[in-house]
Amino acid sequence: MDAFFASVEQRDFPELRGKPIAVGGGEHRGVTTTASYEARVYGVKSAMPGWKAKQLCPQLIFVKPRFQAYKEASDQIQSIFLRYTDLIEPLSLDEAFLDVSENKMGEPLAMELAKKIKEDILKETALSCSAGISYCKFLAKVASDLNKPNGLTLIHPEKAEKFLEELAIEKFYGVGKVTAHKMHHYGIFKGADLKNWSKIALAKRFGKVGLFYYDIVRGIDNRPVKNDRKRKSLGIERTLDENISDTYEIENVLTMLVPRFYARLKKADNFGRTITLKIKSGDFQVMTRSRSRDFYISEQEDILELALELLKESSGLYENIRLLGLSASNLQKNVDDETEEWVQLKFDF
Repeated sequence: MDAFFASVEQRDFPELRGKPIAVGGGEHRGVTTTASYEARVYGVKSAMPGWKAKQLCPQLIFVKPRFQAYKEASDQIQSIFLRYTDLIEPLSLDEAFLDVSENKMGEPLAMELAKKIKEDILKETALSCSAGISYCKFLAKVASDLNKPNGLTLIHPEKAEKFLEELAIEKFYGVGKVTAHKMHHYGIFKGADLKNWSKIALAKRFGKVGLFYYDIVRGIDNRPVKNDRKRKSLGIERTLDENISDTYEIENVLTMLVPRFYARLKKADNFGRTITLKIKSGDFQVMTRSRSRDFYISEQEDILELALELLKESSGLYENIRLLGLSASNLQKNVDDETEEWVQLKFDF
């Protein structure tokens, strides 16, 4: 979806249309979750402190988040997806992978399906989205980001190699600003430069993720679309629009995440003995750190203390992050049918 939270606000409140808005905690406290495209031209982005966003765009209008409205829109979009395929892997409230190789419409062209899905979403929700079409997840994701907003981009298998060779390294999904700067230092500015490196050299310079870079620049990504996300845990995740590396910003996002996480546990009346912090770095490495107690952790202050401790333990393991998540396991009650993905971005500011 295109600037999802902000677009929902502009849809529901006409007086906000065409104006720079930021969904979040305001000028003096909290952080922004989503900025409208009118605000993004000034450099306003997600996970940015309100004071900084206001400094960049003095006419910025702050809007308090309405998570129920976003969830309702997300559910409506999900129901549209299900008309076309059951193979849906949600990444957040506003983003998903769809495998349409065997779709319910019997349509052989994925491009036509993407057009129909976009038309249905616009007609039924009055919201625009961008779609990327290709033969693997990596290329589809890259394609979806190329022509926002309201974009539709196809990367054909026969053209993938040339496309990747000409693509600026900053556009590679999984290469954040810090990694891109490091690559520039080594003379890697485009995919063609990256392709000149051997697997051993990339692993030596970038560690395990170097193997990922070696494959993706060649269009190799065999990960399937997975729609089975059952877990014996309760949790929430926060996917950022852009990677962040500033310690203050990371702690701020985590601190804002905890109250919503606690509210979810309290609403379910289900607390756990283990709290897990999940971090996904800008290069797609997933790290988890857990801490267990011999009692059910049912106080918000205790959860926050554990979360910050786990974050501190994880420092130095990543250059930047694109996702933070918290989950509780070893629960009082089993929740095999619960998922973490569908409660992303649902926290108060």
